[in-house]
Amino acid sequence: MVMTQKILLKSPRVAKADPHRMGEALRVAGARLVLWQQAIARRSALAFQPRPSEVRGPTIARLLSELKTPYEMWSAGRREAPRSMPVGTSHPVMLLPGFGTHPARMKRLRTVLDSAGHRVADWGLGFNFGPSADRFDRLCERVLTMARREGQPLVLVGWSLGGLFAREIAHRHPEAVAMVITMGSPFSGDRRANNAWRAYQLITGHAVDAPPVGERCFGAKPPVPTIALWSPRDGIVSPRSSCGRPGERDQAVALRCTHLGFAGHPDVARMLVALIGALEQDNR
Repeated sequence: MVMTQKILLKSPRVAKADPHRMGEALRVAGARLVLWQQAIARRSALAFQPRPSEVRGPTIARLLSELKTPYEMWSAGRREAPRSMPVGTSHPVMLLPGFGTHPARMKRLRTVLDSAGHRVADWGLGFNFGPSADRFDRLCERVLTMARREGQPLVLVGWSLGGLFAREIAHRHPEAVAMVITMGSPFSGDRRANNAWRAYQLITGHAVDAPPVGERCFGAKPPVPTIALWSPRDGIVSPRSSCGRPGERDQAVALRCTHLGFAGHPDVARMLVALIGALEQDNR
């Protein structure tokens, strides 16, 4: 006799489709798509804004000369004989990177300042893709925290856009800033007198003359010693914008480097050591 046994197979339960939840998900996705389209349209309009006819940035030839920066920095470092930096009173220093760059680009400056006895930190926010109110508040808090920890105000060294941040921080919290040193920062004149303003507007989504952190970084000198390093060879920012007028900074120092060279050229490093040393003498 053949025995047979029935085997019951349970099919997996399939959740019933919820038309209401699916409809809500589609509405949310549609709303996000509209916001993306609006953001793209706004940024595109900002990127293709015409430059005012009376405003000029560095020439194309000067801009192309920025490509020689790696060779110039290598050549300058090779010619320079190894020597130790003078060590005086130690100061806390914060380095602020330029637009679209990472603090690692300023590593050479940090190494030289460290060797001169200073306590150097970067801004702690990674790549600099422009300001937002929240991001700038975090930067201000980092400056205040470092100043409290070190027991004295900081020297803020800002490259390009980083210099504008440094000037604004000094306006907001002068008690936490001993000195501001800008390097190729466009703080004077028209905000479009450079070759990066369209890229800035495309990436940040706001006009170059309407940053979401205030406009005191432009024009008016911060209430602390403020020194502008600028270069007649700058291919990105107009030298007039980064040099500024007498009432907009305390001192302007010309260097023969490219805009990208401000991040680590030996001449720039030596100048920073000298300027911070002068602050040390003034405080005696």
